[in-house]
Amino acid sequence: MNDMIPGCSLTNPGSYSSNIQMPNIKGTSMLPSSSFTNGYNKWTTNSDDAESADITEIDGGIMEGGGQILRIATALSTILHKPISISSIRANRTNPGLRPQHMTGIQLVRDLCSGQLTGDQVGSQCYTLIPNMLQSGTFVGDTGTAGAVSLLLQIALPCLMFTPSVSHLTLCGGTNAEMAPQIDYTIQVLKPVLEAFGVRMDCQIVKRGYFPRGGGEITVQAKPIRQLHPINLTNLGSIKRITGRAFVAGVIPFKIAQQMAKSATSVLWRSYPEVPINIQAVQEPKNAVVGNGTGIIVVAETTTGCCISGTALGRKGIQAEQVGSDAAEMLLRNLSYGACVDEYLQDQLIIFMALAAGYSRIKTGPITLHTQTAIHIASMMTQAQFNIVQASPNATDSYIIECCGIGHCNPYL
Repeated sequence: MNDMIPGCSLTNPGSYSSNIQMPNIKGTSMLPSSSFTNGYNKWTTNSDDAESADITEIDGGIMEGGGQILRIATALSTILHKPISISSIRANRTNPGLRPQHMTGIQLVRDLCSGQLTGDQVGSQCYTLIPNMLQSGTFVGDTGTAGAVSLLLQIALPCLMFTPSVSHLTLCGGTNAEMAPQIDYTIQVLKPVLEAFGVRMDCQIVKRGYFPRGGGEITVQAKPIRQLHPINLTNLGSIKRITGRAFVAGVIPFKIAQQMAKSATSVLWRSYPEVPINIQAVQEPKNAVVGNGTGIIVVAETTTGCCISGTALGRKGIQAEQVGSDAAEMLLRNLSYGACVDEYLQDQLIIFMALAAGYSRIKTGPITLHTQTAIHIASMMTQAQFNIVQASPNATDSYIIECCGIGHCNPYL
């Protein structure tokens, strides 16, 4: 484990503290204000393969209780060379256990480190990973379903920052899927913030794939770095433009994209009549898609470089105008908090904040359960220090997440 960065102190190492009343999230318990100890302990295995390595045990059913626990814990296991065993996998889901997307993700990370992985079958509620050293190369992750390629990238990308040289990924599955970031979000919103950490990656969409067939494909090239930089995203600035993309694919008529774009533009214009708004309606080329799909992403860019988003996918029985309006309303809700990070970005940054060399701060809206869970797992495994404070007395739904990162170093650089 790396030592803490000198001069960077928030609370006791490995703890989470909060100076605010956390938002009430129905059906969940709030984060404790003391050191994270629940949900894991360590035991020693005497197996020959593990060579008596300490294995961190993690309860996959705590808090958010979904796939995010697997992605963060598995990535950190590999980066920090800490064996893990996760039980009660996705216990809070109606269909618990590993799904093809989760299985593919942990197998991809296993390949990145030539590790030992057991329990990696669809439906499994427990798996163990004993990692070896990360290696660079060319790797493939294929869910064989419409499982989101963006979630495969979530688990693999942090690992690729600590390899010897440039790596290439081919990820196959759904590019625009429910319950996951659209790949457009990953490229337009997540990627610019990760670049502030020092992440250098290029992501290209080869083919789009939609539920239920999947069949989409992206390629990723990632360059390793010595250390991640801390970030400070606390000044939203003013909105300089709003752009967007309303798409249809397969047999869905182009007018659906036009209706989504028109509806979103109308909603946004009422709140921001002086901001340039350009939402394009797009018919996906037939030779570059698998299946039928429709959806929209709208992104507000600010004078300080922040990107705040709203997204929605078309669903059977939902009018196109409603889909466009839903995306626009999501964007307006995120902007109303004066936050620099929207509700779907905040949790994705936690692992990078924990690993970075120094003190990071991000301004968010209400703290989501996914973010609370990400902080829990990252604190547990890295001993990084996190703290959440209210952004200002007059903004009860705006918060600052602070993190004193551990400054993990790439052993190859």
